[in-house]
Amino acid sequence: MIPGVPPAMNLLTVVVCTHDRAALLARTLDSLDAARRPAEGVDVLVVANHCRDGTHEMLQARSARPGGLPLRWLAEPKKGKSHALNLALREVRTPLLAFVDDDQRADAGFLQAIVDAAREQPEAALICGRLVPDWDGREPPWVHDPGPYRIYPLPVPTFDCGDAGRWLTPDIALPSGGNAVVRTEWLARIGPFSTELGPVGHDLGGSEDSEWFLRALGVGARLWYAPAMLQRHHVDPERLELGFLMRLARRRTESTVGLPGHEAGTGGVPGWAWRKLGGYAARALLTLRADRRRFYLMRAAAALGEVEGYRRLQRDARLAAGRRP
Repeated sequence: MIPGVPPAMNLLTVVVCTHDRAALLARTLDSLDAARRPAEGVDVLVVANHCRDGTHEMLQARSARPGGLPLRWLAEPKKGKSHALNLALREVRTPLLAFVDDDQRADAGFLQAIVDAAREQPEAALICGRLVPDWDGREPPWVHDPGPYRIYPLPVPTFDCGDAGRWLTPDIALPSGGNAVVRTEWLARIGPFSTELGPVGHDLGGSEDSEWFLRALGVGARLWYAPAMLQRHHVDPERLELGFLMRLARRRTESTVGLPGHEAGTGGVPGWAWRKLGGYAARALLTLRADRRRFYLMRAAAALGEVEGYRRLQRDARLAAGRRP
């Protein structure tokens, strides 16, 4: 038991936000149903964000099916993951809320590990776990390359801070949004997810989770890493193609410019950003080795995203200045 939780109340709600991924979502829900269930009680809330692929019908049938975890689902018609997340924040009533993405599989001990960590670390407002790729052998060999020209971070979210629990700060690591638990008593202080950030549909937007974590830590929340809280992330072979990797690096880097820890002025693109972009592009053109070319193309794409981020800040500043009386 956890102090302060009424016996009749479930302790934990697992929130899954989804957009047009009915098959992957079913795998996620299957893994949660198969996990060991804590005595304190768990339920699941799925928010279907602008779904058009049969997700609603699948959830309706599944919610009436006996044997699984109690499942409730809601439709959020406004497209954008942050809108779905914010609807979930308003709906959850249990003391703990766990965010799980619709392309992840929970380990058999995942739910119990959440409860154990919450009980053992009462000062932790936030808890995260270990997230590893769900490799199936179809991935190209270079994704396992440990050498100096490895592609990191991969487009498959990975989070592993070792085998021992520890406190985390932004200078050590921050988890992804589908790998976090929050004590709901903190939600009023942290606030909602930014609807200016995050994916819309299946585009490559992001940083809604990083901005939310940074805001939480900024108001005093502490983040505990619990390695037993294990999930496996689906690997889409198409997301390991170089063109996709470059688009992702560009878009995700652009979205981080201006976040806490990545502050930037509004005076345009710094000269060093242009030099970084040119340097990486030149190295990619001049090298004869495939691993180096892939590495420098990825770095060039990220540097281009950084340039675009600074240009966005400059445009936003001009628009704001034009609205001032």
